[in-house]
Amino acid sequence: MIGRPGQIPDATTPTLPDVEEGELVERLRKGDEDAFAVLVERYHTQMVRLARTFVPSRSVAEEVVQDTWVGIIKGIGTFEERSSLRTWMFRILVNQARKTGVRERRAVAVDDLGVDLPERFAADGSWSSPPVPWTDDVVDQLFASAMAEPLRIAIEALPTNLCRVVTLRDLEGLSAREVCDVLGLTEANQRVLLHRARRQLRRIIEHEIGEG
Repeated sequence: MIGRPGQIPDATTPTLPDVEEGELVERLRKGDEDAFAVLVERYHTQMVRLARTFVPSRSVAEEVVQDTWVGIIKGIGTFEERSSLRTWMFRILVNQARKTGVRERRAVAVDDLGVDLPERFAADGSWSSPPVPWTDDVVDQLFASAMAEPLRIAIEALPTNLCRVVTLRDLEGLSAREVCDVLGLTEANQRVLLHRARRQLRRIIEHEIGEG
């Protein structure tokens, strides 16, 4: 049986290789500890990253994720498989993060990035003079390059809603529909937030490239 709530296996625990989601869910329902270890290994880092967009520090994010794992253990029997297991877990995480009472993420001023942004970057987070349209696959290409670290810092400095959406879409690879489900957004809102996030990130990247 799975251990006591709050007793989370280490992500380095030996796991079952290449377990399909359906089999994983069945094993979890039976209290299979190895199946739970697989789940932690696959998703713990992603969950901490998402939790971090809701709370002021990594330590609080880790606490939120620990509580989320407890919720997953207790709730796996009610999982109806209408969405993917990951989407269901992320939804639990978001609810848990909001219930902590820490609703505002750390405020990071743009100046703290060490980037001198031009005047076309308005104070409200929009562009005074929009750049050339950015295709959706640029983020994936950049994350595979030396721009990964500056881009990660830039993402963390985005306004909260933009940070959450771009984290789920471009870092975790969720679909637009999954993001709407996890964050409780309409399709139109998700699309607008993602567009704004990518525009702001593009400008920071343009600056980094220009300085390189």
